[in-house]
Amino acid sequence: MRAAHILIVEDEAALSKMVHTVLQKEGFTHITCVATGEEAVHCCRSQPVDLVVLDVMLPGKSGFELAPFIREQTDAPIIFVTARTTDLDKLTGFALGGDDYMTKPFNPLELVARIKAQLKRYMAVVSSQADKRREPDLTVYQCGRFQLDEAAGELRVEGRPVECPAMVFQLLLFLCKHPNRIFSKSELYESVWGHDAVSDDNTVMVHIHRIRERIEANPSQPEVLVTVRGMGYKLVPPAKAIPVRLISSSTEGEGR
Repeated sequence: MRAAHILIVEDEAALSKMVHTVLQKEGFTHITCVATGEEAVHCCRSQPVDLVVLDVMLPGKSGFELAPFIREQTDAPIIFVTARTTDLDKLTGFALGGDDYMTKPFNPLELVARIKAQLKRYMAVVSSQADKRREPDLTVYQCGRFQLDEAAGELRVEGRPVECPAMVFQLLLFLCKHPNRIFSKSELYESVWGHDAVSDDNTVMVHIHRIRERIEANPSQPEVLVTVRGMGYKLVPPAKAIPVRLISSSTEGEGR
């Protein structure tokens, strides 16, 4: 994890230097600091990035405006850092692809702790997906209009591949593995994000919304990923839809 590439996007030189110094003291060796959105996008395009610390108030494009461009290049966790403290700002950050949100002023050691937690989960997901791709057997979950290919890390809706960030994919995969079972927000958070994570109901809600945007015919009236009032969420697949087991990725002409 210490070899992970961390990108800091911050126009306040003193703050950027402070975060860089603290990360170095914690043993991180691959840290890039940039001050503008253009530099950030170029960095994500030119080399692998494992985590982005993204200031919201940047010259030119704001961090909120920049996030979708970064998401086009990488699924790496994004931690927003800003002086904005309203719930709307936080929800905006999550809706735009953010994985965590810190308000200024902050304790740099808390930021480092959040960076470590996000990297731990992200690296585990990347490692798991790499292991699945090496396995000869594949599991594909078919649920109505969408299909989730666990080994390939791919979501297809009505036969077409749909972009799906790592944690959105992992939450949907967990629900596919436990169809028709109700999970509370805290249960989903612990199961997908990890027991050592700082629980945040907003994170689960935003990721549920992201899933619905992808798999539901009408996300405002979900029929597959439904809310059970006062209890949580459950995935309701058509009969015999989950799971579908493919014996081999090289098998041809066999039914699923």
